[in-house]
Amino acid sequence: MSLTSPRRRLLALPVLALCAAALPSFSIAQAAWPARPIRIVVAYPPGGLSDNIARALADKLAVQLGTPVVVENRAGAGGSIGMDVVAKAAPDGYTIGFSSISPLALNPHLGKLPYDPARDIAPVASVMYSPVVLLATSAFEGKDFKDLLAAAKARPGSIRWSTSGLATVGHIVLEQVQNGAKVEITHIPYKGGGQQLTDALSGQFEVITTNLSGAVMPHIQSGKLRPLALGAPARVEALPQVPTFAELGFAPANLSSLFGVFAPGKTPEAVLARLNTEINLALKTPELRKRLLGADNVPTGGSAAEFGRQIAQESDNNARIIKAAQIKGD
Repeated sequence: MSLTSPRRRLLALPVLALCAAALPSFSIAQAAWPARPIRIVVAYPPGGLSDNIARALADKLAVQLGTPVVVENRAGAGGSIGMDVVAKAAPDGYTIGFSSISPLALNPHLGKLPYDPARDIAPVASVMYSPVVLLATSAFEGKDFKDLLAAAKARPGSIRWSTSGLATVGHIVLEQVQNGAKVEITHIPYKGGGQQLTDALSGQFEVITTNLSGAVMPHIQSGKLRPLALGAPARVEALPQVPTFAELGFAPANLSSLFGVFAPGKTPEAVLARLNTEINLALKTPELRKRLLGADNVPTGGSAAEFGRQIAQESDNNARIIKAAQIKGD
């Protein structure tokens, strides 16, 4: 009798059914993942740097995973709205998020959130860091960071330092510089970077902290804005002459914006591991590296565990700084 005879097939059905019943349902789902389109929730508006990088990453993942990867923008509240969407999504690997780590490492210290950063969100992989640059405008006559501190000491409060908002990374950098140098600097917070950059170009304040980007570089190259210091792990290729805050003796102020991919907190480990592997592969492709470096961002990657450690460390640092400086959110 053939192995494919109806009798053999019928005898095998109860055995197969018992085996299937013995397997946890999530194991069967994991084996088939991904079986349908994946959604990436971007915690920022369309058209910006993070949105452009998220879409480039989505294109790479779609090819690698063999399934459509769609991008949905859910901006607002410093990234917390988008992160809340991820936190409340089904933990099945079909909804992931792209954001800076601020909704996990900064925002929780400024007010109550609708999600628990430790329980409801799982770090998947870091993708890039965006250097924070301190720029002098035409209102500042000094030539370097040393001159900036000298002016702040000589005339307390006379130096006006603009950031994109209260309790942003730029604000944390400012507080660390003030604390380290024992100077008084006037904080000029904006609600976002558009008007901030316009006012910087017209010399409405002496210095500005912002992310190094394609919107800023032309003004640096023209000399309208002069770089004094960088928040980054190392000097960047686009501005090799500009020292980091750490090189200048202000290691606690040497902060950059770290971005990555996140998943709902109870997503199966096998799915998280697969996502981490695919993201790291995508970051090694020449096309994505060129996109990142061309926008003056640095590709990162690595394990989920290391990404989690980086978030925890920055969260601890932010908690200490916010408490000491009595920083309040908008």
